[in-house]
Amino acid sequence: MALTCGIIGLPLVGKTTLYNLMTNSEAETSNFFSGKTEANLGTAWVPDERIDFLSKLYKPKKTTYAQIELIDVPGLVQGASQGQGVGNQFLDTIRKVDALVHVVRAFQSPDVPHVEESIDPVRDWETVEMELLFADLDLVEKRIERINTQKKKAKESQAELPILQKCKEALENSIPISKLALEPEELQMLQNYNFFTMKPVIAVVNVDEEQFSSGQYPGKEELEKILSEKGILILEICALMEMEINRLSEEDRELFLAELGIKEPGINRLARTIYNKLNLISFFTSGEDEVKAWTIRMGTNAKKAAGKIHSDIERGFIRAEVVKYEDLHQLGSMAKVKEKGLFRLEGKEYIVQDGDIINFRFNV
Repeated sequence: MALTCGIIGLPLVGKTTLYNLMTNSEAETSNFFSGKTEANLGTAWVPDERIDFLSKLYKPKKTTYAQIELIDVPGLVQGASQGQGVGNQFLDTIRKVDALVHVVRAFQSPDVPHVEESIDPVRDWETVEMELLFADLDLVEKRIERINTQKKKAKESQAELPILQKCKEALENSIPISKLALEPEELQMLQNYNFFTMKPVIAVVNVDEEQFSSGQYPGKEELEKILSEKGILILEICALMEMEINRLSEEDRELFLAELGIKEPGINRLARTIYNKLNLISFFTSGEDEVKAWTIRMGTNAKKAAGKIHSDIERGFIRAEVVKYEDLHQLGSMAKVKEKGLFRLEGKEYIVQDGDIINFRFNV
């Protein structure tokens, strides 16, 4: 599953720095402010202690973590939905992503001027959110107009019309489409539009070291209140400090994090948060050749999960040999897991759980 996530925000808020940290890239961080219009595309690994454990246990030739595809786009400016700045080109680039990471700036820096000449995370958040809402409204209005001017009225289009009118009314009142109480069949009809205001959003506040230490930044309470009411998760990350952490050896990194009193780098938390926000889970295959995390949606059955590995395994599915990660971790070896009777055989309708270690039996 190629999970994609768009990183959005105003120019010079730290989007590309976060992208570089998560994908181990070296994209130019000031390019987007100087007129660059292409997006940066890269892959981020989702850190997972379970994969680390399995890798130590099996010592495989290859270890593969779950992945997220990231798209880092040029900074949005007010009026982007009407073509200001890089406008619609930017919006088209991320129209089909599964989730959005919206970066807002709290950090102070004389070397990095703010496009609005002052630090105001609430204002910046609302500017970008409003542009996404306007972009959806523009899409809805164009589609309604197209349906109404069709010479031959298609039945499907006519069925869409009342739903689109409902969306238009909501957007005109600054209500995102995700907040509408839509029936499953209505949601199905809207699926191909890839509306921005239907996508899961994670907020990242890019703070400076002083703000990180104090836990305070301008407008914090107001921003948290707004996002809490919208059900949006918020992470505070100091991108500058993350860059320092990234340059350290593993040993020094652990010491540095311990000094700061934090368990892991913020970019690791962000990668996992994106993954969880989309109701994704991992099951594992393990052996001497490879230890690998496979990404599936929560609620996927064993036969469908087998298809993630290969269509032949799904087609010839016999049963799944399942071990809970917790059991293997606690007992330390597969032999002890079997001794304790914790090794199970499951049929095709078994719902795969996060952390299941599975070996599929199949016959084609």
